[in-house]
Amino acid sequence: MSLRPPSAGTLAAEAAFDALGHEILAEKAAALGRAGQRVEETLAKLRENGDDKEQRPRLLKEAAEAVHGYFIQRELCGLRKHDAVIREYDIPRAVLVRLGAK
Repeated sequence: MSLRPPSAGTLAAEAAFDALGHEILAEKAAALGRAGQRVEETLAKLRENGDDKEQRPRLLKEAAEAVHGYFIQRELCGLRKHDAVIREYDIPRAVLVRLGAK
């Protein structure tokens, strides 16, 4: 068996992989930001119009879908605990009990 030093092609491949990895991380962060923005928007609508008995079920469903998507995106980023986020966004229990329901 003979040993050979790494070729220049290997270094170029590693650099390309690092660039791709960086781009993937940037996209994960951007997607997490967009999901968080959607949570803020749907919760604001719910707080503004939550007393309207006709709109409340639709607003709860929209908020639950946004929160569920946000939690999934957080988990894809390696963030598994959501307690702090629930407190930060002040997510109502009525929304939390609907997570994942269609």
